[in-house]
Amino acid sequence: MPLFGKKDSGKKAKAKDNKELNKQVSIEEKYNLHGLLGTGAFSEVRLAESKDTPGVHYAVKIIDKKALKGKEESLENEIRVLRRLTHPNIVQLLETFEDKLKVYLVMELVTGGELFDRIVEKGSYTEKDASHLVRQILEAVDYMHEQGVVHRDLKPENLLYYSPDDDSKIMISDFGLSKMEDSGIMATACGTPGYVAPEVLAQKPYGKAVDVWSIGVISYILLCGYPPFYDENDANLFAQILKGEFEFDSPYWDEISESAKNFIKNLMCVAVDSRYTCKQALGHPWISGNEASSKNIHGTVSEQLKKNFAKSRWKQAYYAATVIRQMQKMALSSNSSANFESISNINSNTSTKNKKSSGPSISTTLLTYDSAQSSTTNISNSARSNINGSSQ
Repeated sequence: MPLFGKKDSGKKAKAKDNKELNKQVSIEEKYNLHGLLGTGAFSEVRLAESKDTPGVHYAVKIIDKKALKGKEESLENEIRVLRRLTHPNIVQLLETFEDKLKVYLVMELVTGGELFDRIVEKGSYTEKDASHLVRQILEAVDYMHEQGVVHRDLKPENLLYYSPDDDSKIMISDFGLSKMEDSGIMATACGTPGYVAPEVLAQKPYGKAVDVWSIGVISYILLCGYPPFYDENDANLFAQILKGEFEFDSPYWDEISESAKNFIKNLMCVAVDSRYTCKQALGHPWISGNEASSKNIHGTVSEQLKKNFAKSRWKQAYYAATVIRQMQKMALSSNSSANFESISNINSNTSTKNKKSSGPSISTTLLTYDSAQSSTTNISNSARSNINGSSQ
C-alpha cells in the first residue's frame, strides 16, 4: 500500500498499489459519513454511523494524502502506536481505510468536552475529584509505558471527557508525538512549553519519566488553576523548568493538603532517578488512600482557570454532541440532503463563533495528528541555545 506498506518506485509499483486499493473495502461500504465535526491543517473529522449497527456513531478522521506529503512517517508512527494500545482511558483507533487520495481513521467518538471547561462548569470541585482524575491518567499512562509507548505531549488539551455524563471517565487523546521505544531511550526534543520535562530541555537522552513530569504539572494546575511555570519568553520559561523552580503560593494553596503537595513534588522532581514512576504515583496515599481533602475548592480553581487558560486555550472543538443531538431530533436518514445541510449549518455557526477567539486553533478531540504537526510547539534550537548560554 502507498502509505502503510513499503514504498516501491516505478510504474509497476504504482500499478500494484492501484490494484491493492481496488481490492480494499471502501469506508463507504461500512459507514455512512455524516456531518463535519472539525477541521485541521491536513484533515477533517466527520461523524460516521455504522451500517451494520445503525445508531452507533464514530468519528472518522479523513487525511488528504497530497497535503500530508513528506509527513507520512509521522502518521504511520501514530497509527502504529494507537493499534498497540487498548485501554478504557485511551481514545481507540478502530480501523483504517485508504484510497488513492485519502486515508481514513475510524476512531472512538468522544463527546464530553475539555477537562478545564468541565471543571469550570461544575458547582463543586474537591481534591478528591482531582485525585480521581489524576488516577485515571496515571493508570492509562502506566499501561502505555508497559506497552513501550511514551506519549511525550501530555497536557490538559489532550485530556477529554468521554461523555457529557457527570460520572464520565477521562480519555487521553493526541498521539502525534508518541513514540514506541522498547529500549526506553529517546533524544528528540519535543513537547509543549510549560509541560515539557527538564531532561528534554537539557538535551539529554530521556524516557518514560517525561510523561510523569507532565502529569505532575497537570496535577498542580488541577489544584490551583494556574501553571507551576510561566514566562512570556520561552527561554526564561525553560530556565525555570530546568531548575524545577515552582512554589505553592498563598493563598491559593492554603487549603490544599500536604499530601497533595508531596505527591506533586515527587512527580516534578528534576532528578530523573528520584522521580516517581506511574506505579509509584498510583501507590501514593493522595491517590490510593484517603488523604485527598473533600473541601470544596471550586471557587478558587475555576476563577484561576478562567484567568490563566481562557485566552491560550483552543476553541475549535469537534461539536460531536451537538451534531448527534440534532441528528436524533431530525431522525436522520442516510439519504436526507436537507438534514445534512442543517448539520452543516450547525458547524458553520459554531465555526463563526470560534473565529472571535484569541487563542490558537488546535485540533483536539479524537486523534489529533494535525496538532502534533502545527500546534504543538517543538522545542526550538534558539530557545535551548539561550538557556544553555545563560547557564554556562
